[in-house]
Amino acid sequence: MAINKTRLHKKHIEHNAKMVDFSGWNMPINYGSQINEHNIVRSSAGIFDVSHMTVFDLSGSEQKAFLRKLLPNDISKIINYQKGLYSPLLDKSGNILDDLIVYNMGNNFRIISNCATSAQNHEWFIKQSTKFDVGVCLNEDVSIIAVQGPESIKILNKIGYNDINNLSNFDIKFDASVMIAKTGYTGEEGFEIILNNSEVVSFWEKLIDVGASPIGLGARDTLRLEAGLNLYGVDMDQTNNPYESNLSWTIDFNDSDRDFIGKKALSLIDKNISKELKGVILKERGILRSGQVISHENGAGKILSGTFSPTLGYSIGMARLDKGHNNKGKVLIRNKEFNIEIISLPFIRKGKMRL
Repeated sequence: MAINKTRLHKKHIEHNAKMVDFSGWNMPINYGSQINEHNIVRSSAGIFDVSHMTVFDLSGSEQKAFLRKLLPNDISKIINYQKGLYSPLLDKSGNILDDLIVYNMGNNFRIISNCATSAQNHEWFIKQSTKFDVGVCLNEDVSIIAVQGPESIKILNKIGYNDINNLSNFDIKFDASVMIAKTGYTGEEGFEIILNNSEVVSFWEKLIDVGASPIGLGARDTLRLEAGLNLYGVDMDQTNNPYESNLSWTIDFNDSDRDFIGKKALSLIDKNISKELKGVILKERGILRSGQVISHENGAGKILSGTFSPTLGYSIGMARLDKGHNNKGKVLIRNKEFNIEIISLPFIRKGKMRL
């Protein structure tokens, strides 16, 4: 199978990136030290090539009606604002097909979703749009750069973006053909910039010239785990519903007349007996990894994402488990049990430990 390359591929090679296959894309996992890259984002500013993400642009007179049917989170919340809205994408059983952000760009809506689900989502959008005056275009003419870290505003100010300082989370702003969104996947202050393919190389070079460091997908994963952010395909998939994935806040039942996909199925779920997604801390010697089994006094669970936390200095993970754990349990690693703490997510948000 052919491997896709972003427009920044040559720049990654120039910076000595270690390249890996990520869902069919040749992407940088790191540029040397993954832990160093992680710490840069926590302390200053790093830049990520996330052009492997999928961009869909909508058109037509019934975009709002379509999105109110398509998503459990209600697009009406941003109908009068140029903002983004996070939402899972559900099937009719109320299970999660993907998670995404939809942006109100003023004249139309834009959806950004994961790359591994691109074909599935495109097919699903087309199928669900047949009863609406809506066009769905897979936009391959744009690239995405994420600028993340406490000094991300300073970095963007240095290259001429001086009107972003007062943006709130999920706000978007336009500068000619460039869309700047106050969003990210690291738990830090940050922005995601969507721009034409023809502009992305010069934009990347400008960011590096003013002091931003390129960061690979390895550090992006440890950063998002510390921030308690789900990774689709690992922490949740089509066998999970939002209530057992820390996403109950994205389910909007306020408008009783709105019949979104999965609504009936979700209304029948007993949330009191659902499993829950929690953070796990292992301070003993060992590393939490996906698939490890958890036991506690009232049930069991399994590690989903797990790794060593560079910020905290010990192993952390996300786990789906039965309720009634009283914040403690045991994890089985190589036939040996270790004591764990079970906490509410996130571990870290904007540089501050939440423990």
